[in-house]
Amino acid sequence: MKPVTKKPLRIYFVIGEVSGDTLGIELLNGFKALNVEVEPLGIGGPKMQARGLNSLFDISEIAVMGLSGVVIKLPNILIRARNVAKDIIDKKPDAIILIDSPEFAKQVAKRVKKTIPNVPVIKYVCPSVWAWRQHRAKSMKNYIDHILAILPFEPELLRKLEGPNATYVGHPLARLAGKVTVKDKQKPNDIPNVLLLPGSRRGEISRLLPVLKDTVSQLEKRGNKYNYILPAVPHLVDEIRIETDSWPQQIKIIEGEEAKLKAFAKADLAIATSGTAILELAMYMIPCISIYKLDKALNAIRFIIKAWTAALPNLIADKVIIPERFNEYAHPEYIARLAESLVVSGPERNAQLQGFKLVHQRMKQKQDPAHIAASTILKLIK
Repeated sequence: MKPVTKKPLRIYFVIGEVSGDTLGIELLNGFKALNVEVEPLGIGGPKMQARGLNSLFDISEIAVMGLSGVVIKLPNILIRARNVAKDIIDKKPDAIILIDSPEFAKQVAKRVKKTIPNVPVIKYVCPSVWAWRQHRAKSMKNYIDHILAILPFEPELLRKLEGPNATYVGHPLARLAGKVTVKDKQKPNDIPNVLLLPGSRRGEISRLLPVLKDTVSQLEKRGNKYNYILPAVPHLVDEIRIETDSWPQQIKIIEGEEAKLKAFAKADLAIATSGTAILELAMYMIPCISIYKLDKALNAIRFIIKAWTAALPNLIADKVIIPERFNEYAHPEYIARLAESLVVSGPERNAQLQGFKLVHQRMKQKQDPAHIAASTILKLIK
């Protein structure tokens, strides 16, 4: 029997990025499917605002990327964290949901817990304690009551690190598990379609487009004829067009989700920026190579990074599936040779596809992630 509430649940959302805005909307849909009405409060982007959330301020004020981004915006982040904490304390919601922006969320949660400790504070998406600063897991218990994890290995890892209790609710991409099979991607096209994914942030693109340009040049010099497709994020498409127009090779720039999904369906290989895009490629069974260059601030202290891999499919499968090249090791001539071995039928390509199959199996959930997340939150609210 579906639970029914007599009055709307007052849930305070702390959302700092566009991806978090999407998670927030899906969570509201999860409550709706359970016949639970929610009054959304707090801060969020345009999607959440369209569902009735009157955002305290524009989320662009706290959206940051990389250590240098946090340092630059730190004064404003602290001011805004105090504003949000005061608003939460004044409104006394039934629950607080922190999505993305972990540093900002931490500042808010620590302030709130001191004043209204009985209101459950729930973190949706676990901070990457598996990658660096593992001591954060234990300290989070002081201000986080529960974590909704989107990667299957995270609840057990948090337990080992003495962190908050966690529930694996499923990754938004888990819905793709099993929809594309090994057989679908075993045989590449006669003229292979190669995706170039330089990232979705200006800093990433400025650091990685030159690597992609030189890699494409190497592939052409070595006698390869491929179709190159670059799905561009809307706010950076003009910059990307200007940059790639000077390339000697023809690069097809595409915009929009529909065009991207069509390109994914036909893709034989991808050279992509390390991040969520790599997991998305794995779910679509697209063999890929992961590349990245750290920003200057994080590169200076990269010794603090403890993860054996940054590729999420590798972490989920607990073995090397996707090759990774970082910083000075993201050498175009090396990447070109990796691409050649993956874009043809053979053992290297098949090994990746079989690895992706294992990732699909470990990520698959019987229920929608938003449904599991909403049900977990209701139990915590009691």
